[in-house]
Amino acid sequence: MIDQTTLGHGLIKSQFNKVPRVGWQIDPFGHSAVQAYLLGAEIGFDSMHFARIDYQDRANRKNDKSLEVIWRGSRTFGSSSQIFANAFPVHYSPPEGFNFEVSNDFEPVQDNNLLYDYNVEKRVNDFIGAAMTQDGRVNALYSTPSIYMDAKNAANVSWPLKTDDYLPKDAYWTGFFTSRPALKGYVRMLSGYHLAARQLEFLVGRRSSGPSTYRLGDALGLVQHHDALTGTAKQHTTNDYEKRLAIGASEAEAVVDNALSCLVSKKPGGQCSLPVLNFNQCPLLNISFCPATEEDIPDGKSLVTDSNFVIRDSSGHTVEAQLIDLDNVTINLRNFYVKAYLGLSPQQIPKYWIVFQVSLPPPGWNTYFISKAATEGESKTSFLSTLGDPQNDTIEVGPGDLKMLFSSTSGQLVRMFNSKTGVDVPVQQSYLYYSSSIGGTDDSPASNLYIFRPNGAHPTIVSRKVPLKVVRGPLVDEVHQQFSSWIYQVTRLHKDKEHADVEFTIGPIPTDDGVGKEVITQMTANMATEKTF
Repeated sequence: MIDQTTLGHGLIKSQFNKVPRVGWQIDPFGHSAVQAYLLGAEIGFDSMHFARIDYQDRANRKNDKSLEVIWRGSRTFGSSSQIFANAFPVHYSPPEGFNFEVSNDFEPVQDNNLLYDYNVEKRVNDFIGAAMTQDGRVNALYSTPSIYMDAKNAANVSWPLKTDDYLPKDAYWTGFFTSRPALKGYVRMLSGYHLAARQLEFLVGRRSSGPSTYRLGDALGLVQHHDALTGTAKQHTTNDYEKRLAIGASEAEAVVDNALSCLVSKKPGGQCSLPVLNFNQCPLLNISFCPATEEDIPDGKSLVTDSNFVIRDSSGHTVEAQLIDLDNVTINLRNFYVKAYLGLSPQQIPKYWIVFQVSLPPPGWNTYFISKAATEGESKTSFLSTLGDPQNDTIEVGPGDLKMLFSSTSGQLVRMFNSKTGVDVPVQQSYLYYSSSIGGTDDSPASNLYIFRPNGAHPTIVSRKVPLKVVRGPLVDEVHQQFSSWIYQVTRLHKDKEHADVEFTIGPIPTDDGVGKEVITQMTANMATEKTF
């Protein structure tokens, strides 16, 4: 939100030498208090005008004349972060009978008194009536939101105070919080990458020509559109957003590669010399494809199909490592998407994930070297994972203080405890889905990209008995669960972490039965959380 607003302000300043004072954001599907705080405190806006709020909230505000408020978005910054906010009385539409743009439902002004439908006096009276309904007095002029806000400020009256969100309730346009999660994840990942790339870009000195981070910043700003990040655009439009993001990311990668080459080669206080190292990144890790780790290494064997190697840090010290077999779900995804991406299948199938612990200084980087082990003894810092064999009714998993217990009969999580902190919680995890309502009417629309509306039934559990596979090693234990043919989950417990990582692969969601499905995972525990997650 900050980057997008900064980018827009920079453009307006450079092209028109103006600094906006007013936010005109009528179509986003509700606003969080964060938006008010950012516009009021950080960006210096005087007011914000919007249209979409909960329909019951709007009705109440029209009744008690609180459509206009002082919106204080931050408890910490109080009045220094407040902003004048105006919610429209009729969605983002003009008063009835005055929609001259996109509707045929209006009476045009006919000012020729020689024609039979002359209606100037009538339309003027209609206009005055509509204005009196909202403001109580009429002073007609060509205006702007800034002029309106200045007039309100000059009136020297007080308005109600609001401190919370303007977000929809119930099923009123809440589907967009989860629509197109892959796009949402891509934007979130690239937002962090953009920040890191931009820091490196300025650390070495921004170039007047060549690759820059601007294109990625521009694409990230564009995708903040209320029909982009929300997932409510048509598919071909979403494809265009993603293509722009990918092009921007590729250019930012070149910036990072050049910057790192420069930083490792230049003399202290000197200028960058020609790069002595070529850096490559792996942008397709989401499909487990990284050519850099699959290329031949000195003795002619690929890294990922061999277990005889050693890892050293930048000081030359050997680092303990663990190999984990690649599961079939990951391999199938990799083969399918690599072929879609490259037009050909990958030449080989990697056999292992390599797991080892790294440390990173902020901001900075560290270097690790993977090479063939010179002697048999040297390779013993790399451990092949083993498959666990259930001996009892429950299977205990975890190489560190945190342990998770799974039922050997149902394959489901039953308990987790931490021997260091004393936390001991019975806990269960399930996958379920809500069946989407279909058909729909104006009063009760079908579930869609905008609206989460199940058919009223309780969610259906996907599976009560889950095939289970346990992988053990000195650094990490993994639990692989196949909840169904289209839900696969890996839970990882690392030796030095006091939380578990959960990675799930869902889809394609079956709709052969004609029923759309909203998939959820449910955690059940005995904690008294008072419904706070």
